[in-house]
Amino acid sequence: MKIIMPMAGKGSRLRPHTLITPKPFISIAGKSILNRLLENLSQSIFSIKKIIFIIGNAEKKIENQLINIATKIGLDVSIYYQKEPLGTADALLKAKDDLKGPTIIAFSDTLFYNNHFEKINLDDNIIWTKRVKNPSLFGIVKYDSNTKSIIHFIEKPKNNLSNLAMIGIYYFNNSSFLKKELQSILDHNIKNEEEYQLTSALENMRKKGIRFTIHQVKEWMDFGNKKRTISSNSKILSIESNNRLELINKESIIKNSLIIKPCFIGKKTIVENSIIGPYVSIGKYTKIKNSKIEKSLIQDHVEITHANLFNSMIGNYVFYIGKAKEVNLGDYSQLKN
Repeated sequence: MKIIMPMAGKGSRLRPHTLITPKPFISIAGKSILNRLLENLSQSIFSIKKIIFIIGNAEKKIENQLINIATKIGLDVSIYYQKEPLGTADALLKAKDDLKGPTIIAFSDTLFYNNHFEKINLDDNIIWTKRVKNPSLFGIVKYDSNTKSIIHFIEKPKNNLSNLAMIGIYYFNNSSFLKKELQSILDHNIKNEEEYQLTSALENMRKKGIRFTIHQVKEWMDFGNKKRTISSNSKILSIESNNRLELINKESIIKNSLIIKPCFIGKKTIVENSIIGPYVSIGKYTKIKNSKIEKSLIQDHVEITHANLFNSMIGNYVFYIGKAKEVNLGDYSQLKN
């Protein structure tokens, strides 16, 4: 079994945090989004042997990081390149040499929690879904509960045809059929919003008689923008706290401070004269003094003093002194109020 992971996007909706750090490498409660996704999939019934990354014009150190992540969990790795942002169908077709046999496709800016992998039939083609309030923002499916199959795929529908959103995880029992339709999409210049979309290929496959079924996930975390990333951080903290995982590193130092759970505090981080939480993730080697922080995501090697932060994201190596209600600072920023 192989997993193909497109990650060539620029993450523009999450800037300034993705100017230096690719979105899949952003840390949530001590683990990158990419590591969390691979952990979730490795705990499934899928016996994954190889991972294929599709990246853009990444620096060599990014490629090395991806190779290290794959080899640490015992996976073979291949890397393909999408140098122009022409859509998901175009990105996947860059890996056409690996589009054969049973294949998982997982987009690198999505996470899910699901305890029903044991019910999966590997003879099916499977689309993982979640009911959403705003289906016009997503690729959606219309599902027939009688036939237990998908009867329509549509990208960002204007009409409320269904509220079942595709969350970015797909399983194909034979991805050779997908490769054929992806190529057809490009050959016939079939675009949606000026891009070649995977959704178009799926709909064409369905019309040709290939059956798809769905599995709904319990929890879905999306990292498309700052608001969704902070919300997803809160969900992950809640889940891991309920699972009784230790979220405060033993090497962190807490002085004269109140920690309102759930919170994550990383290695050798110092919190002094502060109120932290709920729903705050703080990375390693960070110093926070005389501050109040709630529902926020703070990365590594940060210094924060005299701050009042809510609903905020702070990147790596940030130096911040002042007062604010909401802050959005990328890596290596300095700000004094």
